[in-house]
Amino acid sequence: MINILYRKSVKRGFEFTLMVVGESGLGKSTLINSLFLTDMYSGEYPGPSHRIKKTVQVEQSKVLMKEGGVQLLLTIVDTPGFGDAVDNSNCWQPVIDHIDSKFEDYLNAESRVNRRQMPDSRVHCCLYFIAPSGHGLKPLDIEFMKRLHEKVNVIPLIAKADTLTPEECQQFKKQIMREILEHKIKIYEFPEMDDEEENKIVKTIKDRLPLAVVGSNTIIEVNGKKVRGRQYPWGVAEVENGDHCDFTLLRNMLIRTHMQDLKDVTNNVHYENYRSRKLAAVTCNGIDNNKTKGQLTKVDTVEGMSPIAQMEEERREHVAKMKKMEMEMEQVFEMKVKEKIQKLKDSEAELQRRHEQMKKNLEAQHKELEERRRQFEEERSTWETQQRILEQQKMTLDKNKKKGKIF
Repeated sequence: MINILYRKSVKRGFEFTLMVVGESGLGKSTLINSLFLTDMYSGEYPGPSHRIKKTVQVEQSKVLMKEGGVQLLLTIVDTPGFGDAVDNSNCWQPVIDHIDSKFEDYLNAESRVNRRQMPDSRVHCCLYFIAPSGHGLKPLDIEFMKRLHEKVNVIPLIAKADTLTPEECQQFKKQIMREILEHKIKIYEFPEMDDEEENKIVKTIKDRLPLAVVGSNTIIEVNGKKVRGRQYPWGVAEVENGDHCDFTLLRNMLIRTHMQDLKDVTNNVHYENYRSRKLAAVTCNGIDNNKTKGQLTKVDTVEGMSPIAQMEEERREHVAKMKKMEMEMEQVFEMKVKEKIQKLKDSEAELQRRHEQMKKNLEAQHKELEERRRQFEEERSTWETQQRILEQQKMTLDKNKKKGKIF
C-alpha cells in the first residue's frame, strides 16, 4: 500500500511555495539560485539598487524542476521594496494579504463541487533574511515575525554570513535566539524523527538556528577542486562547506528532509486556523476577520443594551447572513442548472444534426443503389433480348442445314 501511494505521489509530482523576505542587498536572489541550481530571475533582472520600490510588492516566479523522475513545481515569492522606505509602517501588510489570498483561493477550491484539480499555491515556508549587523534584531524584524508567525512557517536566516567572523556569528546567533524567545516569536518547530540519524540532523539544525548562509554562483578552484564560493584576499568562503556557513543544512532541510512537514504544518495548522476563523464569521457570535480595524458591528456600538436585546440583534444578523448565503447558493445552483440545460440543449442539437446528416447520407446511398439497380435491369433486359435473337438465328441455321440450303 505504501509503495502504491509513493508511486502515485511521484507520478503526480510536488508543489512547494517558498517566500523570501528581507531588505534589498542581502543576497536573496543569489541564495535562491544557489539553493536550486537554477536561474529564477532572467538576465534582464535589475540589481538591488534598481529594484527598490516605493511600496512593498509581491512578485512570483515559477520553475519546474525534475530530478530522478520526480517533478517539483517550485514557486518563489519575492517582496521587493520591503524595509527600504524611510517609514516602514505596515510594510508587512502586502505580505499578509498575499498569504491570506492564497488561503482564500484554496478554501474556495475546497468548496467547489469538483475538487479533483486543487492546485496548492499556499505559502509553505518563509525565509526571513536578517542583516549581518551583529547588533541583534531590528524593530522591523521583530514586528514582521510577530505579525506572520501564526500564518506561515518562519525560518530566520543570517544573510551574508561571510561578513562576520565565526565568533561574531555565534554571538549574533545567540543574541537573535534570545530576542526571539523574549518576544515570544514562533519560528518553525522542527519535528522529532523516527530515525536516530535524522534526529541528530534535526538537533544540529536547532542548535545552529538562525542559520547563517552565504550564496554564490561563482565557481572557484581551491586546491585543485572546483567549488562555489566567494573570493577574498584572505581566502575563499565556500558555500557548500559546513565549516564556513549553514547553506548545506538549509538546502537539505528544504529539499530532502522537511519539505513535506512544512507542507503538513501549513495545511494542518496555519490553513486550519485561517479556515476556522473564516467559518466562524457565519456563526452567531463569529467575527469577520475581513473587517477593517476599528469597524464595529451595530451591537458593539450600542452601549447599555440588555442581553436579550443583544441576543435578538445577533439573531437578526445571523438570519440575514443565512438568507444572504441561501440566496447566493440559489444563484449558484440556478447558474449550474442553466449551464447543464444549455449543455443538454447543445448535445441534443448536435445529435439532431448528426441524425439529419446520417439520414441524408442514407437517402443518397439508397438513390444510388436504385439507380444502379435500374441500370442493371436495363442491361439484363438488353442481354436477354440479344440472347433470344441469337437463339432464333441458331435455330434458323440448324433448319437450313437439314434442308441442305446453306447460304
